[in-house]
Amino acid sequence: MSLTTIQLKAPYLIFIGDVENPTFAKTGAGIVQWRPELVAGQLRFAGNSLTLGVPDMTVQEAAKAGVKSIIIGVAPVGGKIEGEWLKVLEEAARLGLDVVSGLHHRLENFPGLVAATEKSGSQLVNVRTPAQGLPVGSGKKRSGKRLLMVGTDCAVGKKYTALAMAKSLQEKGVKASFRATGQTGIMIAGSGIPIDTVVTDFVSGAAEVLSPDNDKDHWDVIEGQGSILHPGYAAVSLGLLHGSQPDAFIVCHEPTRPTMEGFPQATMPTVQQCMEMTIQCGKLTNPAIRCIGISVNTSRLPAEERLPYLEKLTQETQLPCVDPILTGCEKLVTQLLATND
Repeated sequence: MSLTTIQLKAPYLIFIGDVENPTFAKTGAGIVQWRPELVAGQLRFAGNSLTLGVPDMTVQEAAKAGVKSIIIGVAPVGGKIEGEWLKVLEEAARLGLDVVSGLHHRLENFPGLVAATEKSGSQLVNVRTPAQGLPVGSGKKRSGKRLLMVGTDCAVGKKYTALAMAKSLQEKGVKASFRATGQTGIMIAGSGIPIDTVVTDFVSGAAEVLSPDNDKDHWDVIEGQGSILHPGYAAVSLGLLHGSQPDAFIVCHEPTRPTMEGFPQATMPTVQQCMEMTIQCGKLTNPAIRCIGISVNTSRLPAEERLPYLEKLTQETQLPCVDPILTGCEKLVTQLLATND
């Protein structure tokens, strides 16, 4: 079974449109963060204050500048493509730009987009394409080591932490590979399995395919999805946990949310609750599962409170707690390698 491999034409124009919540713009932000050399600019509607820190461009300006793809860089709840969004994407396609989407809605379902690409020769690229022929999870132990990111909620830094950990391990000479499970991660890495497109019975099997047998000293650093304590997305998180069979995991957290993002009826769980539930459920396929630390997105805390918060959480959990952007991942890497048997 091969992973989904995509070939995107650069440079990119990142479409933000009318989405103003940065949580729902993590696709665009992730591409700008990890592949900045491929990004020419952003397209946002008038009055939208959200920015990815790259130049604003219209579709016409992008085409004249040699941009090859417009990437939908936002993923709001429901992820609908309609109205003004569709007009912009159709215009881009008519001007020869490939249209790239990681949303659940298939681009081929929009006749105007299809007609525009047929005239210009551009392409519609769906990153969230289900893998075919996936097995049911076996629970069979695989060679190699696995590190999984888990979260107290969606959009708390699981992808960023996984990318930062893989990079840090590689810089230390440790064999390590980033394994993408979501559309943004796949766009960055060029391969992976969009785990939330997989039929439930095969989610754990997909995770096994994602991180196959490897050298005994090789670490697969697996991007997490959702939260095992999330009322909407717990199922995919649990299947990913069972199939990954992680030897170690990192809890990813955003400390300022009273409720889960986009789910005001769902109280935000604590780091400790997430840690305990992950160990309890993870033991089904790896009895030796352990938490090696906490990764916190402190960006919404006042600057003077960020380091004290990490220190307090370290005291409470007796584990290293970092913000990958603020402090780096060195403490997590040291803990991982120190407890590696």
